[in-house]
Amino acid sequence: MFKRMKEDIETVFDQDPAARTSIEVILTYSGLHAIWAHRVAHAFFKRKMYFIARLISQVNRFFTGIEIHPGAKIGRRFFIDHGMGVVIGETCVIGDGVTVFQGVTLGGTGKEKGKRHPTIKDNALIATGAKVLGNITIGENSKVGAGSVVLKDVPPNSTVVGIPGRVVIRDGVKLKRDLNHSDLPDPISDKFAAMEQEIARLSMELSAMKKERSHSG
Repeated sequence: MFKRMKEDIETVFDQDPAARTSIEVILTYSGLHAIWAHRVAHAFFKRKMYFIARLISQVNRFFTGIEIHPGAKIGRRFFIDHGMGVVIGETCVIGDGVTVFQGVTLGGTGKEKGKRHPTIKDNALIATGAKVLGNITIGENSKVGAGSVVLKDVPPNSTVVGIPGRVVIRDGVKLKRDLNHSDLPDPISDKFAAMEQEIARLSMELSAMKKERSHSG
């Protein structure tokens, strides 16, 4: 147990340049507290002591602002940066080396039974405010951009941005544009821009038709 806790602390130092001392990390990092509390809750959940498990998770939520259902399966070296508003659903499966930022939701899309939450593969990164919804898979080493809404599977080694999420980088090849948390593609804005161009084209054609009619008249 202590070896695992030591690994968690080392993960914080690897992921967060603001971390200075072990005592600071142990006492002040809510993401770390949430992970440790979840392990306790998950142990009770596996033993079908559901009430105690859920009680621990709710106390964890109250103190950290991070809601992790006790049924969620979380691997090693999981890092929650800042963490306020993070929600992780019951049937989530999270691999090793995964990082999530504040405001991330790993949730479901309805009241379906069984596996209804995402699977996040090893070394994936889910950026600020992203929503990953439904029984989908985020592949190994993939990144989900800030504010994105992902409803479909993401291949390994990919970068996804936008609403709905779309792949812009795959296996190091840029398909659209790179991940930049301050300059993400906006499909809605792009659609409006395309519509404006089409309206301008139609207006020019209409003006040309009016001129032809005036000359012929």
